[in-house]
Amino acid sequence: MNHGVELPGATETITIHRGGLGLLDRAMMGVNRLMTLFGMIALFVASLVLTYSVFSRYMFKAATDWQDEVAVFCIVGAVFLAGAWVQAQRGHIGIEAVASILPPSINRVRVIIVDILTLVFCAFFAWKSWTLFHEAWVDKMTTSSTFSPPLTIPYGLMALGMTLLVVQVALQLAAYFLGRRA
Repeated sequence: MNHGVELPGATETITIHRGGLGLLDRAMMGVNRLMTLFGMIALFVASLVLTYSVFSRYMFKAATDWQDEVAVFCIVGAVFLAGAWVQAQRGHIGIEAVASILPPSINRVRVIIVDILTLVFCAFFAWKSWTLFHEAWVDKMTTSSTFSPPLTIPYGLMALGMTLLVVQVALQLAAYFLGRRA
């Protein structure tokens, strides 16, 4: 089992840290599981909405003006809320060719540099997402469609997801530098 996901032939790889870092690590594991569950539900809802849209349009000649936005909002939520879980698994896209030719000591430095740059970028993205969410909330912004759902929904999902990703990357960097394992 690897952070709640069963992989064929995989062994237990969860590392729990001591002290406050361990507490935060366990909390993030729980949050990541919950966000993954929300993401699965959101993708399921998006598939149901899009399937309904196709059937209602072609079988009943009934137009729907809400399905695209509902599906997009669900997909945005699934993608952004699952980002921290993907980072916890180190499941993001990487160039294995570079990692395979570097000596282990240099590869560790490369991973740290990439994590620091990722943290900086994601922190900026999270900050901008929260400012967009705040503007949409204060100005009561909606989409321009006839359905016109509030833009606080996708902006809030982006902001929450990116914030969780920042916490996950920071946790991984702290674990590396502090190196306190149980």
